[in-house]
Amino acid sequence: MNTFLDTLDYFGFIFLELVVLFLSISTAISLILQYIPRKKFGNYLSGRTGYLMAAVLGSITPFCACSTIPLALGLLNAGVSIGPVLTFVLVSPLLNPIIVGMVWTLMGWKACLIYFSACFFSAMAGGWLMKLFHAERDVRKFADPETSFCPGETSEPPASAAFKEKLKKAFSDAYGDLQRVLIYLIVGTAIGSTIYGYIPQEWIVSLAGPENRFAIPAAALAGVPLYIRAESAIPIGLALEQKGMSLGAVIALIIGGAGMAIPEMSMLLSIFKGRIVAAIVALIFFTAVIGGYLFDVLLF
Repeated sequence: MNTFLDTLDYFGFIFLELVVLFLSISTAISLILQYIPRKKFGNYLSGRTGYLMAAVLGSITPFCACSTIPLALGLLNAGVSIGPVLTFVLVSPLLNPIIVGMVWTLMGWKACLIYFSACFFSAMAGGWLMKLFHAERDVRKFADPETSFCPGETSEPPASAAFKEKLKKAFSDAYGDLQRVLIYLIVGTAIGSTIYGYIPQEWIVSLAGPENRFAIPAAALAGVPLYIRAESAIPIGLALEQKGMSLGAVIALIIGGAGMAIPEMSMLLSIFKGRIVAAIVALIFFTAVIGGYLFDVLLF
């Protein structure tokens, strides 16, 4: 009975914390983005600082894959170089204010800093490498760069709209986004709570503890095809970490799962040929492995 009550208590606390974080951060970012028209994004990615600005743009915009892909397509049609576009595609699912806020709150600022740095700089390096190998030759041709994969997306309010109206729309967008990911939050928190309450600590440590150096590549390899949204992976990873799983393996699982979702791969194949998508998967895997080992080296 005590284990069951502890599990329920863990579920309620983590779930409530994640919902509050999601709504508050998503509302704030949505409000800010209303003052930056998306059509101007292409200007920020051109020039000498294109890779840096692409990584910054991907890390501050809480876009899901269904918004990231059409925006990447629009940038390509606007003449933005393939390198910065692929940097944006790589960093967008791994770094956004919601994910960063969750990692900071649940794992601490040091873990958040390492996670952010590993994903941010790996995405810049990956975009540069694919530009070096002329990835633009594997971009498909399109007629409509404005196509959206998100049927629920709403248009931006006029620039002259009052702050109160924009704030209301920002919260409405955040609430709509929460509804779309709510099932992932519930499932992820439920799995994490079960792990926290019922999985023996000794078993977790023996399989994926700090002493098992193969745990990190195994977790990264498991995460890539598994498709764990970050909203689900973070509470699961937190529970695994509290049970003795190395933090590096937890981060490798989160990066591998959140960085390359199966639906995103299918949408990417509509824009890029198979070689680019395969390269993106490989880059996500190596980012997960490198990030995992960095965690274990710097935090232990």
